[in-house]
Amino acid sequence: MSFDRRRAAVALAGFVTFINLYAPQALLPMLATEFGAGARAVSLTVSATTFAVALIAPFTGTVADVLGRKRVIVAAMAALVVPTVLVALSSGLDAMVLWRFVQGLLLPPIFAVTIAYVGEELPAAEATAVTGVYLSASSVGGFLGRFLTGVLAESIGWRGAFLVLAAITLAAAAGVVTLLPRERRFQRSPGLASAARQMLRHLRNPQLLATYAVGFGVLFTFVASFTYVSFHLAAAPYNLSPTGLGAIFVTYLTGAVTTLLTGRGVARFGRRRLVLWLTALWAAGMALTLLPSLPVIVLGLALSAGCGFVCQAVATGFVAITAREGRSSAVGLYVTSYYIGGSVGGVLPGFGWERWGWPGAVVLVLAMLVLIAAFVVLFWRDGAATAGASAR
Repeated sequence: MSFDRRRAAVALAGFVTFINLYAPQALLPMLATEFGAGARAVSLTVSATTFAVALIAPFTGTVADVLGRKRVIVAAMAALVVPTVLVALSSGLDAMVLWRFVQGLLLPPIFAVTIAYVGEELPAAEATAVTGVYLSASSVGGFLGRFLTGVLAESIGWRGAFLVLAAITLAAAAGVVTLLPRERRFQRSPGLASAARQMLRHLRNPQLLATYAVGFGVLFTFVASFTYVSFHLAAAPYNLSPTGLGAIFVTYLTGAVTTLLTGRGVARFGRRRLVLWLTALWAAGMALTLLPSLPVIVLGLALSAGCGFVCQAVATGFVAITAREGRSSAVGLYVTSYYIGGSVGGVLPGFGWERWGWPGAVVLVLAMLVLIAAFVVLFWRDGAATAGASAR
């Protein structure tokens, strides 16, 4: 029963993070029209949040290593309601970007600390499986955040849509307070300085550094793909409405299924070989989006999302298991690299988009997938995770 409660709370934490994180993506063409801004300018409503996540994530780890897990997770979820409401009340694009940045500052204390909690409280095999549950819930949240804002924007406006997200966030915070057991295996760091030294030691671990690079590439690819495909599909010949663009993100639900199989896939193929196969399939999915057929584009996005979520589950679990100390700070550094990748992925492909359209963005995505595979080939060894786990 305790394990079931923990799993439900972990799922809520993942869900509420991602229902907020990418909520504007289905609204980008609408926001561009309302604020009279270009694609790269309105994409800042996504990139500002991912940049804030990257900025605060490592410090979240050190604070959580001192204060404890549940306390930090719950406080951040409750506080997240405030900037979500203020996004809805924004008077212009600059104000919206500001409050989206503030939202980003509050997300790492939820998900980075949740991942550390899982890696610390559960044996290695269960930690990988529960990380899959967390990421499955994240994929559902990522889909609903985009889909709900798209649907609601056409009936009650985008401002009303964000007020609904604020109410959902508040309800999820109450659920985590009730369901998440207080940590039992947490070993408090003697202070912030000690936690910071642990974080610096992670930067001398080549296995972790390579995994941080993989995380950078994973979110770069996700954000680049799902940001600029919205502009691609809002234009002729597709001319999708905000509701139609929101529905495109049903492809995220493939991640809800595939991540549940992460533990089984790692057990059968090993982390290294599994991620290499996944990057190849991911590249094939992106190639499909270049074909002039909406059903084929949706198929390509679904394949890409399914592969990407499993890559993220494997890499995240690898960090939590490999780090021998200061797991919150190790995960925090991963999150920083991951969301720096997301910030760059929201802006850099815009130059390719402005010059060559959707094919220009896809070329950059494919190049990043090649880099992910290269880091895995050169630096990942499946035995390293086992050694890290046995040291716990």
